[in-house]
Amino acid sequence: MRRVLLPILAVLSLGVVLVVGLGQASGGDEPERGGAQRFSLASAQERLAGAPAPLAALHAQANELLPGGERAFSARLRALRGHPVVVNKWASWCGPCQAEFPFFQEVATRRGKSVAFVGVDSDDSSSEARTFLRDHPIPFPSYEDPDKEIAGRFGRMGLPTTIFLDERGEQVFLHQGQYRSSAALAADVDRYLTR
Repeated sequence: MRRVLLPILAVLSLGVVLVVGLGQASGGDEPERGGAQRFSLASAQERLAGAPAPLAALHAQANELLPGGERAFSARLRALRGHPVVVNKWASWCGPCQAEFPFFQEVATRRGKSVAFVGVDSDDSSSEARTFLRDHPIPFPSYEDPDKEIAGRFGRMGLPTTIFLDERGEQVFLHQGQYRSSAALAADVDRYLTR
């Protein structure tokens, strides 16, 4: 009886280990949400109320995909002088960009009264980008960059890329690749843009 029972228990134990392990592994690729509820753009805009005028102008265009390319983007950066800026280059088809969007939602909502956040939708279809933004809203606007003219001002870079500009508009840091957590993004904001 023991000889029959031991192999059965071993197989059952192995099955439990596999089920638990696979369940944890499948959750390993999910973005860190820290137990946060689904993002609400309306709530984010309420939290951002009272920001200085240049930042409030950004919040008024939250989640919009703005035309005008490099010229409009440069004009926006000039309007933001005096405030540090985080520029996130993304595309709707980019998996790592999609994975880090929740971190930008969270950090831009927490820090958006003192730090400007601006998106650059590069090498993408406007209709697909708008659909993506409808499903993944952010509390700041993005500029269309189908020909990569905006991205070109920062040099050759892949997706996603995050550029940190100081109050004078000078680049102080460039993070290539996906942020893995909101804490990592917030740490870079603190390290490079706050004193």
